[in-house]
Amino acid sequence: MKFAVLDFETTGTQSVGEIIQVGLAIIEEDRSISRVYGSYVKPGTPIPPFITGLTGITDEDVANAPELDEMMMELVPLLDDVVLVGHNVAFDFHFLQSALDRCGYLPFQGRILDTIDFLKICFPSLTTYQLGAVSSHFGLTHERPHQADSDALATALVLLQCLEELYSLPLLTIQRLTELFAEEDSDLAWYFDGLLREREMETFQPEGELTFHRQLALAVGDWTELVPPREEGSSNPLENISFEDYMAEVTKRLKDTLPQYESREAQEIMIGEVKTALQEEKHLLIEAGTGTGKSLGYLLPAIYQSVRTDQKVMVSTHTINLQDQLRERDIPLLTSVVPFPFKAAIFKGRGHYLCLRKFEHKINKKDFVSPREEALTAAQMIVWLTQTQSGDDEELNLNGRGGDFWETVASDTDSCLGRACPWFRKCYYHRAKHEAGIADVVITNHSKLFADVKAGHQLLPAYEHLVIDEAHHLEDVAGKHLGMQMKYFTVAHTLTRLYKDSRNGQLPALRQTLQSSGSEEASEWSGVIDRIYPDLLTVKETWDALSDKLFGLLPERSDAAAGEAGQLVTRLHPGKKPKDWEELATLENTLNLSLSDIIRRGDKMLSEMRDTESQSSSDSLVTDIGGLFKDLASIREQIRFFMGLNDENIVYWMEGSGNYRGKSLQLYAVPVDVSTQLKELFFDKKKSIVLTSATLSVDKSFQFMIDNLGLSEAAEQDRLMTALLPSPFKYREQALLVIPRDFPSVKGSVGDARFVDKLVHSLAETAVATKGRMLVLFTSYKMLRQVYDPLKEALASEDITVLGQGVEGGSRSKLIRRFQDSSASVLLGTSSFWEGVDIPGEALTCLAIVRLPFQPPNHPLAEAKSELLQAQKKNPFMKLSVPQAVIRFKQGFGRLVRTAQDRGIVIVYDTRVIEAYYGKYFLYSLPGPKMEHMLTDQMVPRIEEWLEGGNESSIQ
Repeated sequence: MKFAVLDFETTGTQSVGEIIQVGLAIIEEDRSISRVYGSYVKPGTPIPPFITGLTGITDEDVANAPELDEMMMELVPLLDDVVLVGHNVAFDFHFLQSALDRCGYLPFQGRILDTIDFLKICFPSLTTYQLGAVSSHFGLTHERPHQADSDALATALVLLQCLEELYSLPLLTIQRLTELFAEEDSDLAWYFDGLLREREMETFQPEGELTFHRQLALAVGDWTELVPPREEGSSNPLENISFEDYMAEVTKRLKDTLPQYESREAQEIMIGEVKTALQEEKHLLIEAGTGTGKSLGYLLPAIYQSVRTDQKVMVSTHTINLQDQLRERDIPLLTSVVPFPFKAAIFKGRGHYLCLRKFEHKINKKDFVSPREEALTAAQMIVWLTQTQSGDDEELNLNGRGGDFWETVASDTDSCLGRACPWFRKCYYHRAKHEAGIADVVITNHSKLFADVKAGHQLLPAYEHLVIDEAHHLEDVAGKHLGMQMKYFTVAHTLTRLYKDSRNGQLPALRQTLQSSGSEEASEWSGVIDRIYPDLLTVKETWDALSDKLFGLLPERSDAAAGEAGQLVTRLHPGKKPKDWEELATLENTLNLSLSDIIRRGDKMLSEMRDTESQSSSDSLVTDIGGLFKDLASIREQIRFFMGLNDENIVYWMEGSGNYRGKSLQLYAVPVDVSTQLKELFFDKKKSIVLTSATLSVDKSFQFMIDNLGLSEAAEQDRLMTALLPSPFKYREQALLVIPRDFPSVKGSVGDARFVDKLVHSLAETAVATKGRMLVLFTSYKMLRQVYDPLKEALASEDITVLGQGVEGGSRSKLIRRFQDSSASVLLGTSSFWEGVDIPGEALTCLAIVRLPFQPPNHPLAEAKSELLQAQKKNPFMKLSVPQAVIRFKQGFGRLVRTAQDRGIVIVYDTRVIEAYYGKYFLYSLPGPKMEHMLTDQMVPRIEEWLEGGNESSIQ
């Protein structure tokens, strides 16, 4: 098999555009690259500046290049008898066919393969398939990205990496992959068929350290063989060792392991405070800014406490990102520096783990909704099973509809067979649960923490000591979990999984199995299933009607919601039901009755099936359908609870998007105040809880957190410690905060023409001075859109790219990657960019904050909290709006300085920070940057001067 790897650079997109450069790399049958051909091509039109920016190819480069037909005379002979390969090959293939046609050649008739398909299958955990990033991941030199010959060579090298990977996989895995594609008439299916035949003829087959079970090759053995970190009955390694001695030994080893390690004052204070809180059984609020090294700050004392007393310490993070960072970076480090064996385990929510039984069933039955796409996802996962130790979906790059596929094979309580499952000893969820059971420190996340409380502590191992990282999110997460939230699709997906049409869905699958058995009971049960179908359709129709009617209660567009594009929000008040609510209540009643009927008849049938032994082939279906009936029961309760609108302590609201109407509906019912529940569930029950984050205090006080999290009683009883750690950075030298004091102000979340004009002008000037590398934070998506186009225009001639969240498409992480990769760009972001974005080093020099991040006061939850404070004779603005905004503002500021070497500028365009009486709370809460205010036109000269190293300013 000989491959020709093709790449074109062109002046435009697929439908229009001319070829300006071609690259072709030939891979011979022995997998050597025999030649790389490259040539410029003279286009009939000038090259657009955007393309020159991307490729570096200018009109001068192509002025004397060969015409298209000259180039094609050289190219066509190279395409004889080859398999054509490209990175996103459809694009290059389209241009090839039209060039062949224009120059009078026959169309290309050979096989076509795409390296992106190969990468997905062979390297399922790659975070991106972008050619440059993939090349650097494999350590391949890719000298001139977006130049055709360099791209073609890089693609060829990537293809060779994939082929090498395919030849190292066990034969069984190749057989399973070939089966997956067997039914489609595609070049990929043809390739795997050939590969399998070739592999079957080899006498020696690689097997590595893999386990083979029920026709799948796995990287894991039985979890029952995992042993505790220290042998039972052996003496405690910390028996006569004081905390000081332990820390001295750890510090010595840290210095040996990391030569650049230096102890930081803030981290040492933190270690001491956490140790005291755990030992004396007190709660602790501790604010630790960026650069403190807070993960080690709580993990070191947690390990000591846990091993010494033989009691687990639970650690909870808000984001899965931080959880993974602890697993990949901090725990391996600690394992090498702690002078005795200990175990830290990661334990996520159940839906993050693959259920091998469901996956096996799905690929054996080829139960695919969109065959081409899902076969590719299944192929990714078959290869991933030979690599993964955890079976955790965060390791997989599931793009497109991969998330829907995952939902059908994820582990869940309701459909778990437990010990009766043929996969039980290999099960990823039970492995994680077992590891958590034998671990000293268990790292979970806030969601799982609350799910565990709701499930009566059945999910997590028992614990008395808890560390909550990213604790400023605790209140929000608690509200979501102690209340309810439900999407239109929560219901729709469950219904389609049971029954999509007579051939698709779990019930039709069960009916087919029953028919082939031909017993008397089987035909009775088939009858039951047939009678359930119309009821399921009634539920679907009623739910659609109810969703549309509820959506109809949302206000027509008003820009009050400062959230993302097109979000509509409305609050429903207990006691004041909207007019026509009876009509909706009638629909809900129909829904409730139909669901009850389905569940009753379905459960009865399933329990009869479970009692008859003969139904082995339908076991796993019976289990899964039972799980779906349980889901329906909880859906029924939740909708009834929401539509009841009868609890004064709950805020009921709905959100939706104007574009998708009823299908975008989300229902929320959240407790107004969770402090009492947090106190009862956690602070009263647990011996010691440590809460840490970079943003817990407002104007150097913790009162806001104490009130909202239910810690007042602990504080009165002297069970609460607090600590504000000094910053490890020299903010006076590293950060300059500038306020243009004559800047126009704004009312609402839309800027008037004068404001937008001044803002664009100022941002553009500053961006030129800082060479891009600028993050602009907005509080409203509307305003971001107002600024995006004019700013793009203003900076086009300066070669500075403007990236906008929600304007470009692409996820947050993709935008950040583009921002880091391009030498000069300005990134405009809203809500999700205010925190958790890490852009260290040179990539970010300037942070512009357009407005202070007050939450829109008309958001239902904010509104209800304000009403509660008013009833208590407190001022909601000072007690709620300001502290929330200050915490958010500190989060935003924290994006700028991420390491001791970073230097940068923050511009606050909102003059309220110096004019309003509450402005000082914002400025005093920052960790001491140099602050100056001046006229707008003095700003850029001052910024240039400061960036060159002049710290002293004449302007005051």
